Amino acid sequence: MNLDISAAHVWEELKSNHLAKYGALTVATAISFILLKKWIAGGGCYSSVRLDGRTVIITGANTGIGKETACDMAKRGARVVMACRDFIKAEKAAAEIQRSTGNVNVVVRQLDLASLISVRKFVHEFITTEDRLDILINNAGVMMCPHSLTEDGFETQFAVNHLGHFLLTVLLLDVLKRSAPSRVINVSSIAHKGGKIHFDDLNFNQKPYNALVSYRQSKLANVLFTQELSRRTKSCRVTAYALHPGVIRTELGRYVKSRHPLFSALLFFPSVILMKTPKEGAQTSIYCAVTEGLEKYSGGYFSDCQLKEPSPEAKDDVTAMRLWDVSSEMVGLKEED
Repeated sequence: MNLDISAAHVWEELKSNHLAKYGALTVATAISFILLKKWIAGGGCYSSVRLDGRTVIITGANTGIGKETACDMAKRGARVVMACRDFIKAEKAAAEIQRSTGNVNVVVRQLDLASLISVRKFVHEFITTEDRLDILINNAGVMMCPHSLTEDGFETQFAVNHLGHFLLTVLLLDVLKRSAPSRVINVSSIAHKGGKIHFDDLNFNQKPYNALVSYRQSKLANVLFTQELSRRTKSCRVTAYALHPGVIRTELGRYVKSRHPLFSALLFFPSVILMKTPKEGAQTSIYCAVTEGLEKYSGGYFSDCQLKEPSPEAKDDVTAMRLWDVSSEMVGLKEED
């Protein structure tokens, strides 16, 4: 009885004490914010695996989640090859990674995924100067950019996000096989859901260009490519994984910002709260690269460091095989490749 009276008394005091009410509200808000941020951050990679003596290629490694992934690989002792379009920015990022990790075995190689010549040049230089490749992380990409064609005549998002990485991976398969067990990680997106491979009009020559439709197509291609690559390398101890990194505050959305500046400005503060940091966004890439025992999930789709179910379109074996054949023809792959 006395306890009930005391509790009631305390509650009445709180109600009459504005300072206490606001203090309790502030604490509750702070706790809610922390829990929300923790939920948005998703899972983390807590593996302590070392990568001494191993070589990792990361495309688009000079910024965003690519840079964070490169930093993590360097901390684990790997030789990190940063494959980047902007050589000057990449050199600066490599120097920062070397200083922060103490690993001087971080190098930059120029790679423009919008150019098939550049991809072939990169691979030639790599196989003539490196003796192994343990992990290939196809991280670079563009998102929602205006319509344009690459020097090879392909729609930019499909070319950079899929075709360039497709050619890069296939040309590096021999060294990946020699270095086995090895892994290929393809950074896709949840945007692959609702996507479709428009085999009759991949470059939007016949239909009006839609940046979102194009982006979804390219991200679905990443998942289908991963699935077919896994099937083709099953006996070679080369495994492949696709992933959604989360919604992240990176330079990837620069085209959206430039086209809708007012909308982007209004969303700035909500984005700080509701988007992952690059370090948080890199966790699933790192998880797929280093987690032991992941081989049995080759061809799988991951998000927040967990195996997830991709869209029904992403599980279509026939479409995956057709995409491989069409992509091979588009990039000019020959039997000797």
